[in-house]
Amino acid sequence: MGTILIKSATIVNEGKQYIADLFIQNGLIVQIAPSLNVAADREINAEGLHLLPGCIDDQVHFREPGLTYKGDIASESRAAVAGGITSFMEMPNTVPNTLTQELLENKYQLASQKSLANYSFYMGVSNDNLDEVLQTDQKNVCGVKVFMGSSTGNMLVDDPKTLERLFNESPMLIAAHCEDEATIKSNLNHYKQLLGNNIPLRLHPRIRSTEACYLSSSMAVELAKKNGTRLHVLHISTAKEVSLFKSELLLADKKITAEACVHHLWFLEEDYQTKGNLIKWNPAIKKAEDRDAILQAVLDGTIDVIATDHAPHTSEEKAKPYLEAPSGGPLVQHALPAMLELVHQKKLTIEQVAEKMAHNPAICFQVEKRGFIREGFWADLVLVDLDSPWKVSKENILYKCGWSPFEGETFQAKITHTIVSGNLIWADGKIQSNQTGKRLSFER
Repeated sequence: MGTILIKSATIVNEGKQYIADLFIQNGLIVQIAPSLNVAADREINAEGLHLLPGCIDDQVHFREPGLTYKGDIASESRAAVAGGITSFMEMPNTVPNTLTQELLENKYQLASQKSLANYSFYMGVSNDNLDEVLQTDQKNVCGVKVFMGSSTGNMLVDDPKTLERLFNESPMLIAAHCEDEATIKSNLNHYKQLLGNNIPLRLHPRIRSTEACYLSSSMAVELAKKNGTRLHVLHISTAKEVSLFKSELLLADKKITAEACVHHLWFLEEDYQTKGNLIKWNPAIKKAEDRDAILQAVLDGTIDVIATDHAPHTSEEKAKPYLEAPSGGPLVQHALPAMLELVHQKKLTIEQVAEKMAHNPAICFQVEKRGFIREGFWADLVLVDLDSPWKVSKENILYKCGWSPFEGETFQAKITHTIVSGNLIWADGKIQSNQTGKRLSFER
């Protein structure tokens, strides 16, 4: 592991911007100062560039094992570091579902050999594996994941007794996908009676409705308050849900937190007309007032984290009729550029992007020595040129599935360098090293 000296970067960290040099040794940020004169194996001239802490994405689906024709740990982590995401937390709905400690550890072994980014994996919850879940080591696993709505395989948890016991006994963070299954089924049956199987995509947000989201989110919040549970509700998609997360507490003191995803901050249901199934997600993209309320909740601190819910599918799968096409899409390569586009549009500040995509995930999950640009912390860093326009195209998409909902979009900001645990992994538009990332650890 070589030393790196970054010169004259505009550092964006903890609500401030300032120009400084930064020295990396043994994977760590050793020194930050206005001017450093030290010998280094590699020197990066960062004049005119902004240096942000590497993004920590708390919700991705990298599809390995079992679904690797869509994506895998190597391909998707490569796309992630190209997009300035230096750490990810991956979901358990792979094949087989990650429902045992052995299967969980198998994924860590795969990542140790394949992932260019730092990594952690959620333990999955089903209706009948709670004893296994409670064995999870909270110091080296990011959390447990519960699907309180439709999911893959045996991962829909709809048994009230299981949910009650999970929220009562889990010592670690519970990340929840909240959509009420009974409401979704009722809505779907209603439209099937009217239209048969020829349901148009535009009805997706009516089937996976605001009511379905709110019923499930409010139940999760109620269970968490009752049991004192550490709850993190994923991908808020409605204005109505925002009220559930109002709090006067500092983030580090919150027991209940929430996440917004890039697609719910960018797209509107009108975009189904042009993007089709490429923007079919669960929860669904909804109305302009929902998007605006989510953004406002991000700005005022009601919603704590911005993530991706990266979930690649093949173009062939996405080309199927609405009822057959899977939900989800690839986002890790384009999430940070998209949020920096909102900076150009003056909807966010660059300091807020660093807060919501790096600082706050680190605080929420109590990630050890990551998420901030501080001496003594791991060197997870991304250099950005805010004024280097580029267009998303098939030629520069790195996802294994080969497509992006942002294809054709021109972003003003370009990722120029990504450093993961002190190793320069991405620069000059290409991968520079196959050095793998590290397993995340947690201060719990």
